[in-house]
Amino acid sequence: MLKIQQIDHIVLRIKELQPMLDFYTNILGCTVERAQKEIGLYQLRAGSSLIDLIPVDQKLGRAGGAAPGAEGRNLDHLCLRIDPFNAEEITTYLRDNGVDAGPVESRYGAEGEGPSIYISDPENNVVELKGPPWPQGKR
Repeated sequence: MLKIQQIDHIVLRIKELQPMLDFYTNILGCTVERAQKEIGLYQLRAGSSLIDLIPVDQKLGRAGGAAPGAEGRNLDHLCLRIDPFNAEEITTYLRDNGVDAGPVESRYGAEGEGPSIYISDPENNVVELKGPPWPQGKR
């Protein structure tokens, strides 16, 4: 039996590299861990996990077929655990950086039921920003 510890990485097939790098580094606070430009792989550190960006017009991206578009996406959403989670500060920060944030809602995640906010990156991939679970008995 396998015992999964965490999500190691996700891979996003993307159309334009720079707006995506700017969003994930400047707005969400990821850092560029490694860039293999010769094959078109850009790996961003997101806490203990990685987000890999693969431009569809570069070597790895071309191997994956057509770019994501209105008819289909390359994933439903990715969820990033945020700590500390102050919903008002987060939504103000996002708004100040030109990012539309959905309402703060209670959703179930790896640690249990807690607050979360949905946003979209520059290529309309949905990103969930997830807070800690509610204290016992609260919602």
